[in-house]
Amino acid sequence: MKTFFTKTRIRYSETDQMGVVYHGNYAQFFELGRTEWLRFLGVTYKDMEINGIMLPVISLKCNFIKSALYDDVLTIKTVLKKKPMVKIEFDYEIFNQNSDLLCTGNTVLAFMDNKTMKPRRCPDYLLNSLEF
Repeated sequence: MKTFFTKTRIRYSETDQMGVVYHGNYAQFFELGRTEWLRFLGVTYKDMEINGIMLPVISLKCNFIKSALYDDVLTIKTVLKKKPMVKIEFDYEIFNQNSDLLCTGNTVLAFMDNKTMKPRRCPDYLLNSLEF
């Protein structure tokens, strides 16, 4: 199992008038978790796109437990549980600064060739970075 933690602070623009984070922002928190995790491994979306690979999200699940609030510091736990093949799947847990679990989620992304728009296998350089 591969796990990575990243932090972000809730900005005013991410909240409603009650200071509660708008639910649509959680997809962006998941994206932040996985892109920073990949960057930590030395792989970026930009580099993948330059090499002809796109990673569209094909599934997104989010379970809300408790509200995130303006100025909270969130910890995004991103977990890769299995070897990516044509798809890569991430699980997430988001905690506030008090270690309260706010949200759990899951995304599935597909490796796509940006010229043919057809699925393709996970590139070897990513598998090597993941030590699979």
